[in-house]
Amino acid sequence: MDNLPHRDSTPLTAPQPVTRPVPVVGASLRLRRLAVLKRRFGWVAALSPVFIIVGADFLTRGAQLAAFPPKYMASYAAAVIESACLWMVLLWAGSARRGLVRWIASALFVALFTFSIGGQLYFFSSYACYLNLDATLFGTSFTGSLLGQLEADGPNFLKTVGPAFVASVGLVMLARRLLRPRRRSLRLARILAPALVVGVFLIPCSYRRVQASTPDVIYFHAIGGLVKELTGVRTTAQIRPGRRTPPKLPALTARPPLQRNVVLLLSESLRFDAHCSAPTPDCAISPRTNAAVPDRMPLLQLRSNSSTTAIQLAVLWSGLEPTRSREDLHAAPVLFDYAAAAGLETAYWTSHHMMFANSRLWVQDLPTRFQCGATDIEPGADIDVGGDDSLLVDRALAEMPKLKEPFFAVVHVGNTHLPYKVDPDDAPFQPASSSKDESDNEAYRNYYKNAVHLQDKAIARFMESLRQTDFGARTVVLFTADHGEQFREHGQLGHTASLFEEEVHVPGWIDAPASALTPTERANLEARKELPVFHTDVTPTLLDLMGLWGAPEVAGWAEQMVGESWLRAPGPRPVLRLTNCSGVWGCAFQNWGVAQGTRKLIAREWDASWLCYDVAKDPFEKTDLGGDACAELRSVAEETFGGMPGAK
Repeated sequence: MDNLPHRDSTPLTAPQPVTRPVPVVGASLRLRRLAVLKRRFGWVAALSPVFIIVGADFLTRGAQLAAFPPKYMASYAAAVIESACLWMVLLWAGSARRGLVRWIASALFVALFTFSIGGQLYFFSSYACYLNLDATLFGTSFTGSLLGQLEADGPNFLKTVGPAFVASVGLVMLARRLLRPRRRSLRLARILAPALVVGVFLIPCSYRRVQASTPDVIYFHAIGGLVKELTGVRTTAQIRPGRRTPPKLPALTARPPLQRNVVLLLSESLRFDAHCSAPTPDCAISPRTNAAVPDRMPLLQLRSNSSTTAIQLAVLWSGLEPTRSREDLHAAPVLFDYAAAAGLETAYWTSHHMMFANSRLWVQDLPTRFQCGATDIEPGADIDVGGDDSLLVDRALAEMPKLKEPFFAVVHVGNTHLPYKVDPDDAPFQPASSSKDESDNEAYRNYYKNAVHLQDKAIARFMESLRQTDFGARTVVLFTADHGEQFREHGQLGHTASLFEEEVHVPGWIDAPASALTPTERANLEARKELPVFHTDVTPTLLDLMGLWGAPEVAGWAEQMVGESWLRAPGPRPVLRLTNCSGVWGCAFQNWGVAQGTRKLIAREWDASWLCYDVAKDPFEKTDLGGDACAELRSVAEETFGGMPGAK
């Protein structure tokens, strides 16, 4: 037994199975693939905001971007880099897994993206350019006006910025799923984010003539400049009418060939095709006035020298061109001054709000017996639309009989100013909408026409009542509008940003009883029916009606006027300067030009070259003849303005 082999008493164990890798399937595989996608394409999510911005910009103004010369391409590329850095860093900081900073960064991203993109697209839809520094500084004087217009078009504004808000929220959610910033890069993003948010408001960019920057960069630059203005870091004098300083005129002796009273009847934002200047059997747009003034003498080719009310009042009342210096425009005598110096009683009744653009300062020293503004007839009047035109007519009709004859008066209605006053119960032009959305353009134009229709009743009632009075038989009325209104014929809405026909071609007529004009005067007025005439002719004509145009004491001032009296034989047409950037009124967007007869040369700050039109052959300015076709006018423009708009 002892010789037997020794056996280990440890029990034997069963063989262990060999472990093999189990294939990854289902959810695990998807997670791995997602991780790979995040590593490879996370940068796409981080840069997606700038892709969206550039894409939206190309959809909005692709033709302009494609025409950029190399230097502007470089400027645009720099703006793209600036934009990409801002949005990428904010998304990176907002993609942290936890912490308060990620919520702050996300909120900033959503707010900035919504207003810089949605707001810019909204602005472009009305003005064919992006909101820039000039426009924001211009708006500081019109806070109430801007808020009122925004309130009127609130649904359309929300419709435009809404998609930008949704996109911004979606981008934040996408970034949080695809981005997994590491601690070091996250720390860097948190340091860079505040610097970039502040920096984009301070960095200069191409924003005026060509706008060779992305819309968000232009927006940030504009808001940054506005903040500087409001905080006093940089102050820019906003050019608005001030208090006039006219000289004391010597006593004048009026020598009209016939005794007559003179009334200037002014409308607001009334384009040439929104009123029947010539009597017609069927006038749909202004039927009441058409019937009330059947013998009026039309001025079918009458144009303003700007599309801004304050500028045109200076032109209409002084006879000076809008390009004269601020000192000249504030120091020149106006029609009221001449009339008062000749012993005529004067009056100025307007439904315009005196708080709008320093209006009170401009008119407070007029030598008038009667004067009123919007709040005098309607205490709660809107700053844009003004007081009710019907109430204004009541006021004028009540006070006009108290004026000693002969007199000079201005009746200035204004309810056709944006956002337009309409009567829902008397609005024949349908469908009508106050929406400024491009798809609602014709409905918006109808809304304007309904405002014109309402004002037409007030104008007609004034004329009917005037002619029923004893002094009405001795009263000559000159009717026109300060400027017109655009409805995207050239990509814009409203007025003041261009000098196209829809903004400067205005209605005009003169109505005079048979005994109020000599045969020669009437013949000369009738000869102007189809001739190109301008608002610079109004002061000479009204002075002539008052019997003052030939007075030797007026000769020095008359020499400074480029217009002529329509009561006299037509003479050669002078070269006239046109501008919305004047010594009495600054402009949000630079635009100016020169006209002579029916030939007109104009440009806006974003136009690449001068635009030349012959409005006799091309009344809607569809065909640009090119700068060479207006070479003489271009020389005058270059000398007067120092170059193209936006060049400085």
